[in-house]
Order: sequence, then structure tokens, then C-alpha cells
Amino acid sequence: MSARPAHLRTRRFRATLAASCVALLITTGCSFGEPGPDPAGEPPTFPTPTSTGLGSTGPEVVATVLAKGLRVPWGIAFLPDGGALVTERDSGRILQVGPESDADGLRVTVVQTLPEVTAGGEGGLMGIAVSPDYQRDQTVFVYYTAEQDNRIARLTLGEPPHPILTGIPKARTHNGGGLAFGPDGQLYASTGDAGDREQAQDGNRIGGKILRITTEGEPAPDNPFPDSPVWSLGHRNVQGFTWAADGRMYAVEFGQNTWDEINEIERGGNYGWPEVEGRSDDSRYVDPIVWWPPADASCSGLARTEQFLATACLRGQRVWLIELTATGTLLGQPRDLLTNRYGRLRAVAAAPDGSLWVSTSNHDGRGAPVAEDDRLLRLVFADGEAGRS
Repeated sequence: MSARPAHLRTRRFRATLAASCVALLITTGCSFGEPGPDPAGEPPTFPTPTSTGLGSTGPEVVATVLAKGLRVPWGIAFLPDGGALVTERDSGRILQVGPESDADGLRVTVVQTLPEVTAGGEGGLMGIAVSPDYQRDQTVFVYYTAEQDNRIARLTLGEPPHPILTGIPKARTHNGGGLAFGPDGQLYASTGDAGDREQAQDGNRIGGKILRITTEGEPAPDNPFPDSPVWSLGHRNVQGFTWAADGRMYAVEFGQNTWDEINEIERGGNYGWPEVEGRSDDSRYVDPIVWWPPADASCSGLARTEQFLATACLRGQRVWLIELTATGTLLGQPRDLLTNRYGRLRAVAAAPDGSLWVSTSNHDGRGAPVAEDDRLLRLVFADGEAGRS
């Protein structure tokens, strides 16, 4: 299945936007719905966008540059006050972005640099997750490349990290790096095959897997394999995953030369790598719900909104929106936005106010950075006025 935008019904919108907004068009009606209140009450004050280009058909997507001058921002995790923690892969820095702002955008503060990080190739400081009980325990979890391995650690900002899971295989490529708490309160992490294809099918090794662990790094209760952190296997290199409102888990995966994928992740599911890339007639393997040629995809981050999955793509230089049915299957065709406007896109996260935050990755050695790169963008859909401006 090639993910080309379908000719779908359109609706006309008229909006008066500030003279500094960037309006981008996509070809379907999209609404994230009215967001609920931010966890800490008052929302952050966002910067004024920087240019205008309204179209005559809709709906419209307003893209605001929240921060610029970053270096390979990899993971985004929101704090209770509406600001976010952002990792930089190569520098090993954890940044706090917002909620305070100034004339240049949201205020960016370096809150910590991790000397334990050994960056190189696709490795470095990657995923970050804020404890669901952060206001009480002030705990953050990070996934990073060390000298001998990839590892997961917990920390209080400003203090040294305490590794809770080590021995995740590392290489110049395919290091995985996704990290997030699931709706069940357990910590999930995605690992790459580190160039050793066969370990993705080896249930005794943790490369090429999605893991489910406790905050102490132990296998979570009710995992599918006894005394194992493995939740699913047969993955080449998963970096982004998320959950729908009904609890279904989805992950985006880098293929090799033929197909990149989005999969619904099942407990104990086998996703076929290296035996399968894309769909298969082999019932041992779970088929993807969406697949693209890598030139249109190579997507890293994955987030959900009220109606869509959104994935940010590196080689494809776009965000894909995927609408799902009530049973979790694809509805219509995926639709793209931001295509070739900001270069390589990596992280995407759903903010507490209903907007999407997206990072560029033009300083990762494979892009063509401009003076403002790397940037952190905020996307708001005019239909439904999701997000607060």
C-alpha cells in the first residue's frame, strides 16, 4: 500500500489569523477536538508565529516555531506545568522548553548534560519519559547510548542517572530509543537490532524488541514471556510508539529497502523482521496496518490525537496523519502535511493543550540545516481550534 493522499471531501474554512502564522493545507477534515485544561491550570504563553500564508480551501494547519537553534532534538516529554523536556541526541543535553516565553519563542533552558552519553551514528541521548507521578517523585527516565551498550536510567533532574536496565545492544545504527509510560503505568521501551538481524527473532535477547518493564527495570507483571521484559519481537528499529484512547498500542518501524510500517502492537506479537518486511502470508507474523516506501517515510516519532495517529518522517520530510476505525484498522488513505517545508522531521508529541509538537532533525548528519535549525514546531488545526494560541 502506497500512502498517497486520497481525493477526499473538503470543507471551506474562513479564519482571521495573526499576520505571522504559517498556514498549511491538507486534504481532509481534521479536528483534534476541544482540549481539556492543562494539568497545572494556566497554559503556557506561546510565541507569536512569524509569517502568514492563508489558503482559500481548508482545513488549515498553523505551524508556529516554538524554539530554534537546537541540535538533533530526539525525545519530547511534557511536564505538569505545560513545559516540556527535550533531549538532544548528540550533545547529551536535557532541555526544558517553556512554559515561559520571550520574543524568540518559548524559553529554552539546559537543565542537565549527561556525561554518561556516548554519542555516535544514530546513538546518543534519545527517549525521555516523565513519571506519571512526577509532582510527587520528581523522576524522569531516559534511554541513552553508553560506551558499551544502550541503557535506561531514572534520575531527578540535576542529579546523576541511575541505570535500571543495561545491556541493550548498540551500534552505529538501529539503536531504537523510544521510551514512554503506557496507560497501564508500566514503562515501555523500543530497542533496535543493532545491525544483528537474527536477534530480533531471538526471545532470549532484548535487541529488536519492544520491552515492558517496571520503574525498577524488572519485567513487568503479566508480560507474555516468563521473567522477560519482552512485550513484542521481530522488530528492525522502532523509535516511536503511542496508545489510542481505547488502549491499543501502535508503533512506527524503519524497514530496510522496501517498506516502512505502522503496526498495532499485540502482547507477545511477532512482527517478522528479518523474515518479513511489510505484509506477509505467514500467519506467524503480524501484518502492518500501514506501509510506505522508505523514500516517503523513514518515520521516527509517533503520537496520537483525538482522531489520528501522527508520525514524523526523516527521509520523507513530512508528517503523515492516519485515521483509524473504531476497531483499529485504517480508514481511508493517510494524508501528509509539512511535506518538504522544514526538512527532516523526527519527534512528534501530543501536548496537553491538544496541539502537536514536532522537531526537525537537520543536524543529524543526513540533512541540510538552515540557520534556524534545529527547530521545535507547534501544529494547531483550525478545524475545532485545537490547542491554545
